[in-house]
Amino acid sequence: MKKIKNNSLHLLWIVLYIFWILVFQKRQFALSQTATIEFCYLLFIGANFYFNIYFTIPKFLYRKKYFAFISAMLAGIVVAALLRVPLAMYLNKNHFLVGKQQPAFYQIFSNSLLNIFIWVVCLISVKLIVDRFRFQHYVDAIKKEKEKAELNFLNAQFNPHFLFNSLNSIYGHIDKRNTTARNMLINFSNMLRYQLYDCNSNTIGIEKEMSYIKNYILLQQMRKEESLIVRLDIPENIRGFEIAPLLFIAFIENAFKYVGNDDDKENVVDISFQKKDDTLIFKCYNTKEEMTPAKITHKGIGIANVRHRLQLLYPDKHDLNLTDDENFYEATLKLQLI
Repeated sequence: MKKIKNNSLHLLWIVLYIFWILVFQKRQFALSQTATIEFCYLLFIGANFYFNIYFTIPKFLYRKKYFAFISAMLAGIVVAALLRVPLAMYLNKNHFLVGKQQPAFYQIFSNSLLNIFIWVVCLISVKLIVDRFRFQHYVDAIKKEKEKAELNFLNAQFNPHFLFNSLNSIYGHIDKRNTTARNMLINFSNMLRYQLYDCNSNTIGIEKEMSYIKNYILLQQMRKEESLIVRLDIPENIRGFEIAPLLFIAFIENAFKYVGNDDDKENVVDISFQKKDDTLIFKCYNTKEEMTPAKITHKGIGIANVRHRLQLLYPDKHDLNLTDDENFYEATLKLQLI
C-alpha cells in the first residue's frame, strides 16, 4: 500500500513538471531553459511540500495548533524564496540573460515567493483533501467491522450471568485444599469478565490489558510443565494510555501453544513491553521443537485477525515483524500511540 502511494506521488511530480514546462514556456527562452527554470522551482516547492506533510501538518495542524502551522508554513515558503534568489541570479547572469540587464533582487524574490506560495498551498490542500477521504474510508471500514463483530456476538450470545454463576458454583465445589484449581478458576473468571465487559469499546486502558495478559500467563504456567521458563517484562512506564484491546494475546497464545517440551533443552517463553516516546514495542519469543513445521504452526486465524485489525485501527502507525526460525519464533509489534 505504501509503495503504491509513493509511486503515485513520484508520478505526480513528473506530471506537474511536464505541465509547467508546456504551460509556462516563454518565447524568449528555449525549451531547455524553461525546463531548467521549472526544475529549480520544483526543487523548492517539493522541499516545502515534504516539510509540511512530514513536519508542520502532523506536529501543528493535526494537533489544532493553527497559528503555529500557518507561521511554520509561511516561514518555509519565505526561506525557499530567499534561497532561490541567488540560484536564479546565477543562472540569469551566466546562462539565460548573458550581457543583458539583470532582474533586481526584489523582483526575483517577489516572483519566487508568489509562485512557491500558490503551488505549495494548492498541493497541500489537495493532500489534505485526499487524506480526509482516506481517513473517512478507514472510519467506515472500522464501523462495518464493528457492526459485523456485534452481529456475530449476538448470534453466539449466551447469558453472562448464568456463566459466572456457574463458575461460582464450580468454585464452591472445589476442595479448599486444592488451591491451584481454585486460583485457575478465579483467573479464568477474570479473563472472561474482561473479554465480555471491558473489550466492547474501541480502546482500553493499558493497565487492564496488562492485567489480562498476566492472568493468561499465570493460567498457562499452572498447566504447563515445570521445565518451562516464562519471563514477562512490563516496565513502570507502561501505564496512563489506551490501546485497542486484545492485540497481543494471539501471539502469546501461540507462544504457549508451540513452545518446545524437550527435557534436554531450555524451553522459554519471553514476553516484553517497552515504551519509547510515543511508540509501544511488544516482543514475544518462544523456543520450539526442531520437528515443529516452521511455516504452518503460526499462521492461524488469530494472527490473520490481528493483522486485519492493525490495518484498520493503526493504519501507517504499526510495524509487525514475524521471525519463524527452525528453533524459535519471535513476534515484534511496534505501535505508534499518537
